[in-house]
Amino acid sequence: MPYPASLTALLTHRRTLLLQGPMGAFFARLADYLEEHGQKVYKVNFNGGDKLFYRRQRSIDYHGRHEQWGAWLRSLLVLKRIDCIVLFGQTRPIHVVARQVAEELKLPVFVFEEGYLRPDYVTLEAGGVNGYSAVPKDPALYQSLPSSPVTQPKPTGQTFLRMTLRAIAYYTAAALLRFRFPHHVYHRSLDPVGEGLRWVRGGVRKIVHGWGQRHLMEVLTAPDRSKQWFLVPLQVHNDSQILHHSPYGSVEDVIADVLDSFAWHADPAHWLVLKHHPMDRAYTDYTDFIARTASRLGIEKRVLYVHDLHLPTLLKHARGVVTVNSTTGLQALFHQTPVATLGECFYSIDGLVRQPPLANFWRDPGTVDAALYQRFRHYLVRHTQLNASFYARSPALDVAALQLVRRTSAHDDGDATLISQPMPFDELTLPLQPVQARPVQTAGVGEAHANDAAAAAVKHPDAWSGTQPARLQ
Repeated sequence: MPYPASLTALLTHRRTLLLQGPMGAFFARLADYLEEHGQKVYKVNFNGGDKLFYRRQRSIDYHGRHEQWGAWLRSLLVLKRIDCIVLFGQTRPIHVVARQVAEELKLPVFVFEEGYLRPDYVTLEAGGVNGYSAVPKDPALYQSLPSSPVTQPKPTGQTFLRMTLRAIAYYTAAALLRFRFPHHVYHRSLDPVGEGLRWVRGGVRKIVHGWGQRHLMEVLTAPDRSKQWFLVPLQVHNDSQILHHSPYGSVEDVIADVLDSFAWHADPAHWLVLKHHPMDRAYTDYTDFIARTASRLGIEKRVLYVHDLHLPTLLKHARGVVTVNSTTGLQALFHQTPVATLGECFYSIDGLVRQPPLANFWRDPGTVDAALYQRFRHYLVRHTQLNASFYARSPALDVAALQLVRRTSAHDDGDATLISQPMPFDELTLPLQPVQARPVQTAGVGEAHANDAAAAAVKHPDAWSGTQPARLQ
Protein backbone atom coordinates (compact mmCIF):
# COMPACT_ATOMS: atom_id res chain seq x y z
CA MET A 1 0.00 0.00 0.00
CA PRO A 2 1.42 3.42 -0.97
CA TYR A 3 2.14 5.90 1.84
CA PRO A 4 2.90 9.44 0.66
CA ALA A 5 5.80 11.50 1.94
CA SER A 6 3.29 14.01 3.33
CA LEU A 7 1.91 11.39 5.73
CA THR A 8 5.44 10.48 6.82
CA ALA A 9 6.08 14.16 7.54
CA LEU A 10 2.85 14.45 9.55
CA LEU A 11 3.86 11.46 11.65
CA THR A 12 7.06 13.18 12.79
CA HIS A 13 5.02 15.57 14.93
CA ARG A 14 3.90 14.90 18.49
CA ARG A 15 1.04 17.30 19.32
CA THR A 16 -1.42 17.83 16.49
CA LEU A 17 -4.44 20.12 16.31
CA LEU A 18 -7.25 19.14 13.93
CA LEU A 19 -9.53 21.94 12.76
CA GLN A 20 -12.57 21.44 10.50
CA GLY A 21 -12.58 18.29 8.42
CA PRO A 22 -14.84 16.84 5.72
CA MET A 23 -18.40 15.88 6.62
CA GLY A 24 -18.23 12.51 8.34
CA ALA A 25 -15.88 10.60 10.62
CA PHE A 26 -12.67 10.89 8.58
CA PHE A 27 -10.93 13.15 11.10
CA ALA A 28 -11.89 10.80 13.93
CA ARG A 29 -10.25 7.92 12.03
CA LEU A 30 -7.22 10.10 11.36
CA ALA A 31 -6.95 10.89 15.08
CA ASP A 32 -7.03 7.17 15.90
CA TYR A 33 -4.22 6.57 13.44
CA LEU A 34 -2.07 9.45 14.67
CA GLU A 35 -2.51 8.44 18.29
CA GLU A 36 -1.57 4.87 17.40
CA HIS A 37 1.73 6.36 16.22
CA GLY A 38 2.28 8.09 19.56
CA GLN A 39 0.80 11.52 18.92
CA LYS A 40 -1.45 13.52 21.21
CA VAL A 41 -4.30 14.82 19.08
CA TYR A 42 -6.58 17.77 19.83
CA LYS A 43 -9.63 18.90 17.86
CA VAL A 44 -11.74 22.05 17.62
CA ASN A 45 -15.42 21.66 16.71
CA PHE A 46 -17.21 24.61 15.10
CA ASN A 47 -20.79 23.39 14.72
CA GLY A 48 -23.10 20.51 15.56
CA GLY A 49 -22.04 18.53 12.51
CA ASP A 50 -18.40 18.62 13.60
CA LYS A 51 -19.45 17.59 17.10
CA LEU A 52 -21.60 14.68 15.86
CA PHE A 53 -18.76 13.04 13.99
CA TYR A 54 -15.96 13.81 16.46
CA ARG A 55 -16.78 12.80 20.03
CA ARG A 56 -13.34 11.77 21.15
CA GLN A 57 -11.33 13.08 24.08
CA ARG A 58 -9.30 16.30 23.83
CA SER A 59 -11.94 18.05 21.72
CA ILE A 60 -13.38 21.49 22.43
CA ASP A 61 -16.24 23.49 20.96
CA TYR A 62 -15.49 27.01 19.77
CA HIS A 63 -18.41 29.35 20.49
CA GLY A 64 -16.72 32.69 19.86
CA ARG A 65 -17.14 35.16 17.05
CA HIS A 66 -15.15 34.94 13.85
CA GLU A 67 -13.22 38.13 14.57
CA GLN A 68 -12.05 36.64 17.88
CA TRP A 69 -11.01 33.30 16.40
CA GLY A 70 -7.39 34.19 15.59
CA ALA A 71 -6.47 35.34 19.10
CA TRP A 72 -8.30 32.39 20.66
CA LEU A 73 -6.50 29.94 18.40
CA ARG A 74 -3.11 31.51 19.11
CA SER A 75 -3.67 31.04 22.84
CA LEU A 76 -4.74 27.43 22.38
CA LEU A 77 -1.67 26.62 20.30
CA VAL A 78 0.59 28.04 23.00
CA LEU A 79 -1.27 26.45 25.88
CA LYS A 80 -1.25 22.94 24.43
CA ARG A 81 2.20 23.25 22.84
CA ILE A 82 0.81 22.26 19.43
CA ASP A 83 3.49 21.57 16.83
CA CYS A 84 1.32 21.14 13.70
CA ILE A 85 -2.19 21.87 12.39
CA VAL A 86 -4.34 19.71 10.11
CA LEU A 87 -7.37 20.97 8.21
CA PHE A 88 -9.65 20.33 5.22
CA GLY A 89 -10.69 23.22 2.98
CA GLN A 90 -7.86 25.74 3.03
CA THR A 91 -9.99 28.71 1.93
CA ARG A 92 -12.77 28.36 4.50
CA PRO A 93 -12.94 31.57 6.57
CA ILE A 94 -11.80 29.89 9.79
CA HIS A 95 -8.91 28.20 7.99
CA VAL A 96 -7.69 31.35 6.26
CA VAL A 97 -7.25 32.86 9.73
CA ALA A 98 -5.72 29.65 11.09
CA ARG A 99 -3.12 29.54 8.32
CA GLN A 100 -2.16 33.15 9.05
CA VAL A 101 -1.74 32.39 12.76
CA ALA A 102 0.28 29.28 11.97
CA GLU A 103 2.58 31.31 9.72
CA GLU A 104 3.15 33.84 12.49
CA LEU A 105 4.03 31.05 14.92
CA LYS A 106 6.04 29.14 12.30
CA LEU A 107 3.86 26.04 12.66
CA PRO A 108 3.44 23.64 9.73
CA VAL A 109 -0.07 23.21 8.32
CA PHE A 110 -1.14 19.97 6.65
CA VAL A 111 -4.06 20.33 4.26
CA PHE A 112 -6.44 17.61 3.08
CA GLU A 113 -8.36 17.88 -0.18
CA GLU A 114 -10.19 15.62 -2.60
CA GLY A 115 -7.81 13.34 -4.46
CA TYR A 116 -5.73 14.73 -7.27
CA LEU A 117 -5.98 11.20 -8.64
CA ARG A 118 -9.29 9.38 -8.42
CA PRO A 119 -10.83 7.13 -7.30
CA ASP A 120 -9.51 5.73 -3.99
CA TYR A 121 -7.22 8.64 -3.10
CA VAL A 122 -7.44 11.81 -1.04
CA THR A 123 -4.78 14.52 -1.13
CA LEU A 124 -2.54 15.49 1.79
CA GLU A 125 0.06 18.22 1.40
CA ALA A 126 2.10 20.34 3.78
CA GLY A 127 1.47 24.06 3.29
CA GLY A 128 -1.46 23.91 0.89
CA VAL A 129 -3.12 22.19 -2.03
CA ASN A 130 -4.12 23.02 -5.60
CA GLY A 131 -3.09 26.62 -6.25
CA TYR A 132 -1.05 26.65 -3.01
CA SER A 133 0.57 23.30 -3.71
CA ALA A 134 4.33 22.85 -3.42
CA VAL A 135 4.37 20.24 -6.20
CA PRO A 136 7.33 21.18 -8.46
CA LYS A 137 6.59 22.49 -11.95
CA ASP A 138 10.00 21.85 -13.50
CA PRO A 139 9.54 19.18 -16.20
CA ALA A 140 13.24 18.29 -15.96
CA LEU A 141 12.66 17.02 -12.42
CA TYR A 142 10.09 14.48 -13.58
CA GLN A 143 12.04 13.52 -16.65
CA SER A 144 14.95 12.59 -14.38
CA LEU A 145 12.81 10.28 -12.22
CA PRO A 146 12.69 6.51 -12.79
CA SER A 147 9.51 5.16 -14.35
CA SER A 148 9.05 2.41 -11.77
CA PRO A 149 5.39 1.53 -11.11
CA VAL A 150 3.58 2.36 -7.88
CA THR A 151 1.39 0.06 -5.83
CA GLN A 152 -2.28 0.27 -6.79
CA PRO A 153 -4.60 1.61 -4.08
CA LYS A 154 -7.14 -0.58 -2.35
CA PRO A 155 -10.81 0.16 -3.18
CA THR A 156 -12.50 2.50 -0.70
CA GLY A 157 -16.10 1.75 -1.67
CA GLN A 158 -17.11 5.40 -1.92
CA THR A 159 -20.58 5.98 -3.36
CA PHE A 160 -22.82 8.99 -3.85
CA LEU A 161 -25.29 7.49 -1.35
CA ARG A 162 -22.62 7.34 1.37
CA MET A 163 -21.77 10.99 0.81
CA THR A 164 -25.44 11.99 0.84
CA LEU A 165 -26.22 10.20 4.11
CA ARG A 166 -23.26 11.82 5.85
CA ALA A 167 -24.23 15.22 4.52
CA ILE A 168 -27.81 14.81 5.79
CA ALA A 169 -26.57 13.80 9.25
CA TYR A 170 -24.07 16.68 9.32
CA TYR A 171 -26.57 19.36 8.27
CA THR A 172 -29.21 18.06 10.67
CA ALA A 173 -26.84 18.07 13.64
CA ALA A 174 -25.59 21.53 12.71
CA ALA A 175 -29.16 22.85 12.63
CA LEU A 176 -30.22 21.20 15.88
CA LEU A 177 -27.17 22.51 17.75
CA ARG A 178 -27.13 25.93 16.13
CA PHE A 179 -27.92 27.52 19.50
CA ARG A 180 -24.63 26.16 20.83
CA PHE A 181 -22.62 27.73 18.00
CA PRO A 182 -24.48 31.01 17.28
CA HIS A 183 -21.52 32.85 15.73
CA HIS A 184 -20.04 30.20 13.44
CA VAL A 185 -19.31 31.36 9.87
CA TYR A 186 -19.57 28.35 7.56
CA HIS A 187 -18.54 28.41 3.91
CA ARG A 188 -21.99 27.29 2.72
CA SER A 189 -25.59 27.08 3.94
CA LEU A 190 -26.24 24.70 6.84
CA ASP A 191 -30.02 24.82 6.44
CA PRO A 192 -31.10 21.14 6.19
CA VAL A 193 -34.52 21.99 4.71
CA GLY A 194 -33.17 24.35 2.08
CA GLU A 195 -30.33 21.99 1.18
CA GLY A 196 -32.74 19.06 1.06
CA LEU A 197 -35.04 20.88 -1.35
CA ARG A 198 -32.09 21.79 -3.55
CA TRP A 199 -31.00 18.17 -3.75
CA VAL A 200 -34.56 17.13 -4.62
CA ARG A 201 -34.38 19.65 -7.45
CA GLY A 202 -31.03 18.18 -8.45
CA GLY A 203 -32.55 14.70 -8.54
CA VAL A 204 -35.35 15.90 -10.80
CA ARG A 205 -32.84 17.55 -13.11
CA LYS A 206 -30.82 14.35 -13.28
CA ILE A 207 -33.88 12.42 -14.46
CA VAL A 208 -34.96 15.07 -16.94
CA HIS A 209 -31.53 15.59 -18.47
CA GLY A 210 -30.76 11.87 -18.45
CA TRP A 211 -33.85 11.15 -20.52
CA GLY A 212 -33.47 14.14 -22.82
CA GLN A 213 -29.78 13.42 -23.56
CA ARG A 214 -29.92 9.62 -23.66
CA HIS A 215 -28.78 9.47 -27.29
CA LEU A 216 -26.06 12.12 -27.16
CA MET A 217 -23.22 9.76 -26.25
CA GLU A 218 -23.84 7.73 -29.39
CA VAL A 219 -23.57 10.91 -31.45
CA LEU A 220 -20.35 12.11 -29.78
CA THR A 221 -18.59 8.73 -29.99
CA ALA A 222 -19.63 7.89 -33.56
CA PRO A 223 -16.64 7.35 -35.91
CA ASP A 224 -17.38 10.49 -37.91
CA ARG A 225 -17.64 12.67 -34.77
CA SER A 226 -15.13 11.20 -32.30
CA LYS A 227 -12.11 13.51 -31.84
CA GLN A 228 -13.98 16.28 -33.64
CA TRP A 229 -15.08 18.18 -30.53
CA PHE A 230 -13.54 19.79 -27.45
CA LEU A 231 -14.71 19.17 -23.89
CA VAL A 232 -15.06 21.81 -21.15
CA PRO A 233 -15.79 20.13 -17.78
CA LEU A 234 -17.34 22.89 -15.68
CA GLN A 235 -16.38 23.29 -12.03
CA VAL A 236 -18.85 23.92 -9.20
CA HIS A 237 -20.22 27.43 -8.93
CA ASN A 238 -18.43 28.18 -5.63
CA ASP A 239 -15.16 26.41 -6.38
CA SER A 240 -12.42 28.22 -4.48
CA GLN A 241 -9.96 27.29 -7.22
CA ILE A 242 -11.82 29.61 -9.60
CA LEU A 243 -12.39 32.36 -7.06
CA HIS A 244 -8.85 32.36 -5.65
CA HIS A 245 -6.64 30.86 -8.37
CA SER A 246 -7.91 32.12 -11.69
CA PRO A 247 -8.62 35.39 -13.50
CA TYR A 248 -12.36 34.61 -13.43
CA GLY A 249 -14.98 35.74 -10.96
CA SER A 250 -17.53 33.04 -11.74
CA VAL A 251 -18.24 29.98 -13.86
CA GLU A 252 -20.29 32.22 -16.17
CA ASP A 253 -17.14 34.25 -16.85
CA VAL A 254 -15.31 31.04 -17.79
CA ILE A 255 -18.10 29.95 -20.14
CA ALA A 256 -18.26 33.34 -21.85
CA ASP A 257 -14.48 33.50 -22.35
CA VAL A 258 -14.19 29.97 -23.72
CA LEU A 259 -17.16 30.37 -26.08
CA ASP A 260 -15.78 33.65 -27.40
CA SER A 261 -12.35 32.14 -28.08
CA PHE A 262 -13.89 29.07 -29.70
CA ALA A 263 -16.08 31.20 -31.98
CA TRP A 264 -13.12 33.22 -33.21
CA HIS A 265 -10.38 30.60 -33.50
CA ALA A 266 -11.73 27.04 -33.72
CA ASP A 267 -12.20 25.07 -36.93
CA PRO A 268 -15.84 25.57 -38.06
CA ALA A 269 -16.14 21.78 -38.37
CA HIS A 270 -15.46 21.23 -34.65
CA TRP A 271 -17.93 21.26 -31.77
CA LEU A 272 -17.67 22.42 -28.18
CA VAL A 273 -19.18 20.29 -25.41
CA LEU A 274 -19.66 21.81 -21.96
CA LYS A 275 -20.34 19.31 -19.16
CA HIS A 276 -22.11 20.31 -15.98
CA HIS A 277 -20.48 19.28 -12.71
CA PRO A 278 -22.59 16.52 -11.07
CA MET A 279 -22.12 17.99 -7.58
CA ASP A 280 -23.49 21.34 -8.82
CA ARG A 281 -26.67 19.92 -10.29
CA ALA A 282 -28.72 20.98 -7.28
CA TYR A 283 -27.50 24.57 -7.37
CA THR A 284 -27.03 25.81 -10.93
CA ASP A 285 -28.16 25.29 -14.50
CA TYR A 286 -26.46 27.22 -17.29
CA THR A 287 -28.80 26.20 -20.13
CA ASP A 288 -30.17 29.68 -20.83
CA PHE A 289 -26.85 31.44 -20.34
CA ILE A 290 -25.01 29.11 -22.73
CA ALA A 291 -27.80 29.30 -25.31
CA ARG A 292 -27.84 33.12 -25.28
CA THR A 293 -24.06 33.43 -25.43
CA ALA A 294 -23.66 30.87 -28.22
CA SER A 295 -26.46 32.49 -30.22
CA ARG A 296 -24.86 35.91 -29.90
CA LEU A 297 -21.59 34.48 -31.23
CA GLY A 298 -23.30 32.57 -34.03
CA ILE A 299 -22.11 29.13 -32.86
CA GLU A 300 -25.32 27.76 -31.34
CA LYS A 301 -25.29 24.76 -33.70
CA ARG A 302 -21.74 23.82 -32.64
CA VAL A 303 -22.21 24.00 -28.86
CA LEU A 304 -23.65 21.25 -26.65
CA TYR A 305 -24.41 21.46 -22.93
CA VAL A 306 -24.47 17.99 -21.35
CA HIS A 307 -25.05 16.75 -17.82
CA ASP A 308 -24.72 13.13 -16.79
CA LEU A 309 -22.84 11.54 -19.65
CA HIS A 310 -20.05 9.16 -18.64
CA LEU A 311 -16.97 11.33 -18.11
CA PRO A 312 -14.21 8.77 -18.91
CA THR A 313 -15.91 8.00 -22.24
CA LEU A 314 -16.13 11.70 -23.06
CA LEU A 315 -12.45 12.16 -22.22
CA LYS A 316 -11.45 9.31 -24.54
CA HIS A 317 -13.31 10.74 -27.51
CA ALA A 318 -12.62 14.46 -27.02
CA ARG A 319 -10.12 16.19 -29.29
CA GLY A 320 -8.92 18.23 -26.33
CA VAL A 321 -10.00 19.34 -22.85
CA VAL A 322 -10.17 22.94 -21.61
CA THR A 323 -10.36 23.53 -17.85
CA VAL A 324 -9.56 26.31 -15.42
CA ASN A 325 -7.76 24.07 -12.93
CA SER A 326 -9.96 21.03 -12.34
CA THR A 327 -8.31 17.68 -11.60
CA THR A 328 -10.41 16.37 -14.50
CA GLY A 329 -7.47 17.58 -16.55
CA LEU A 330 -5.33 14.82 -15.01
CA GLN A 331 -7.99 12.26 -15.95
CA ALA A 332 -7.87 13.56 -19.51
CA LEU A 333 -4.09 13.15 -19.62
CA PHE A 334 -4.53 9.57 -18.38
CA HIS A 335 -6.68 8.95 -21.47
CA GLN A 336 -4.06 10.61 -23.71
CA THR A 337 -6.26 13.61 -24.43
CA PRO A 338 -4.46 17.00 -24.63
CA VAL A 339 -5.33 19.59 -21.97
CA ALA A 340 -5.30 23.39 -21.78
CA THR A 341 -5.53 25.10 -18.36
CA LEU A 342 -6.76 28.66 -17.84
CA GLY A 343 -5.88 29.32 -14.19
CA GLU A 344 -3.24 28.63 -11.57
CA CYS A 345 -2.90 24.88 -11.52
CA PHE A 346 -0.48 22.51 -9.79
CA TYR A 347 -0.12 20.40 -12.95
CA SER A 348 0.41 23.32 -15.35
CA ILE A 349 3.81 22.01 -16.39
CA ASP A 350 5.49 22.86 -19.69
CA GLY A 351 5.25 19.87 -21.97
CA LEU A 352 2.38 18.34 -19.98
CA VAL A 353 -0.45 20.84 -20.62
CA ARG A 354 -1.01 23.94 -22.74
CA GLN A 355 -1.68 27.35 -21.22
CA PRO A 356 -3.34 30.55 -22.55
CA PRO A 357 -3.95 31.85 -25.10
CA LEU A 358 -6.40 29.24 -26.39
CA ALA A 359 -6.26 30.28 -30.05
CA ASN A 360 -3.53 27.80 -30.99
CA PHE A 361 -5.02 25.01 -28.89
CA TRP A 362 -8.25 25.00 -30.90
CA ARG A 363 -6.30 24.59 -34.14
CA ASP A 364 -3.62 22.21 -32.90
CA PRO A 365 -4.06 20.70 -29.41
CA GLY A 366 -0.95 18.56 -29.89
CA THR A 367 -0.35 15.22 -28.15
CA VAL A 368 0.22 14.07 -24.58
CA ASP A 369 3.75 13.25 -23.43
CA ALA A 370 2.85 9.88 -21.92
CA ALA A 371 6.24 9.34 -20.29
CA LEU A 372 6.17 12.76 -18.59
CA TYR A 373 2.62 12.18 -17.41
CA GLN A 374 3.44 8.77 -15.90
CA ARG A 375 6.44 10.15 -14.01
CA PHE A 376 4.38 13.09 -12.77
CA ARG A 377 1.58 10.76 -11.67
CA HIS A 378 4.03 8.54 -9.80
CA TYR A 379 5.43 11.62 -8.05
CA LEU A 380 1.94 12.63 -6.91
CA VAL A 381 1.22 9.17 -5.52
CA ARG A 382 4.49 8.99 -3.64
CA HIS A 383 4.29 12.50 -2.20
CA THR A 384 0.66 13.63 -1.90
CA GLN A 385 -1.91 10.84 -2.42
CA LEU A 386 -3.33 8.86 0.49
CA ASN A 387 -5.28 5.65 -0.15
CA ALA A 388 -8.48 6.72 1.61
CA SER A 389 -11.96 8.17 1.22
CA PHE A 390 -13.49 10.95 3.24
CA TYR A 391 -16.88 9.24 3.11
CA ALA A 392 -16.12 5.51 3.01
CA ARG A 393 -13.19 3.22 3.89
CA SER A 394 -9.66 4.53 4.46
CA PRO A 395 -7.27 1.59 3.95
CA ALA A 396 -4.20 3.71 4.68
CA LEU A 397 -5.58 4.64 8.10
CA ASP A 398 -6.70 1.17 9.14
CA VAL A 399 -5.64 1.01 12.78
CA ALA A 400 -6.67 -2.64 13.14
CA ALA A 401 -4.44 -3.58 10.22
CA LEU A 402 -1.66 -1.45 11.69
CA GLN A 403 -1.81 -3.32 14.98
CA LEU A 404 -2.00 -6.70 13.26
CA VAL A 405 1.00 -6.04 11.03
CA ARG A 406 3.00 -4.82 14.01
CA ARG A 407 2.34 -8.06 15.85
CA THR A 408 3.08 -10.32 12.91
CA SER A 409 6.19 -8.38 11.86
CA ALA A 410 7.71 -8.14 15.33
CA HIS A 411 10.51 -10.51 14.30
CA ASP A 412 11.08 -9.42 10.71
CA ASP A 413 14.40 -8.31 9.30
CA GLY A 414 13.63 -4.57 9.44
CA ASP A 415 12.11 -4.25 5.99
CA ALA A 416 8.57 -3.69 7.20
CA THR A 417 6.62 -0.93 5.52
CA LEU A 418 5.55 2.34 7.11
CA ILE A 419 2.38 0.80 8.47
CA SER A 420 4.41 -1.45 10.74
CA GLN A 421 6.87 1.24 11.79
CA PRO A 422 5.53 3.78 14.31
CA MET A 423 7.61 6.92 14.44
CA PRO A 424 10.34 6.55 17.14
CA PHE A 425 9.51 9.81 18.91
CA ASP A 426 11.64 8.97 21.94
CA GLU A 427 14.64 8.61 19.69
CA LEU A 428 14.34 11.90 17.83
CA THR A 429 17.67 13.71 18.02
CA LEU A 430 16.29 17.20 17.40
CA PRO A 431 14.23 18.48 20.35
CA LEU A 432 10.97 20.20 19.53
CA GLN A 433 11.11 23.93 20.15
CA PRO A 434 8.25 25.28 22.26
CA VAL A 435 6.05 27.87 20.60
CA GLN A 436 6.68 31.35 21.94
CA ALA A 437 3.55 32.86 23.42
CA ARG A 438 2.29 36.12 22.00
CA PRO A 439 0.14 38.59 23.92
CA VAL A 440 -3.59 38.28 23.35
CA GLN A 441 -5.47 41.55 22.99
CA THR A 442 -8.80 41.44 24.80
CA ALA A 443 -9.28 45.07 25.78
CA GLY A 444 -12.45 46.71 24.63
CA VAL A 445 -14.51 43.55 24.33
CA GLY A 446 -17.71 44.01 26.29
CA GLU A 447 -18.87 40.38 26.65
CA ALA A 448 -17.38 37.14 27.87
CA HIS A 449 -16.45 34.93 24.99
CA ALA A 450 -14.12 32.13 23.97
CA ASN A 451 -11.16 34.41 23.40
CA ASP A 452 -11.30 35.64 27.01
CA ALA A 453 -11.34 32.04 28.16
CA ALA A 454 -8.34 31.15 26.04
CA ALA A 455 -6.39 34.15 27.24
CA ALA A 456 -7.19 33.31 30.84
CA ALA A 457 -6.11 29.72 30.27
CA VAL A 458 -2.61 30.89 29.38
CA LYS A 459 -2.30 32.34 32.87
CA HIS A 460 -4.27 29.55 34.59
CA PRO A 461 -3.85 26.35 32.57
CA ASP A 462 -5.71 24.27 35.15
CA ALA A 463 -8.96 26.18 34.55
CA TRP A 464 -9.46 26.03 30.81
CA SER A 465 -12.81 27.78 30.54
CA GLY A 466 -15.97 28.19 32.51
CA THR A 467 -17.96 28.84 29.36
CA GLN A 468 -16.87 25.80 27.33
CA PRO A 469 -18.99 22.62 27.52
CA ALA A 470 -16.03 20.42 26.59
CA ARG A 471 -12.67 20.62 28.30
CA LEU A 472 -9.36 19.65 26.77
CA GLN A 473 -7.57 16.93 28.66
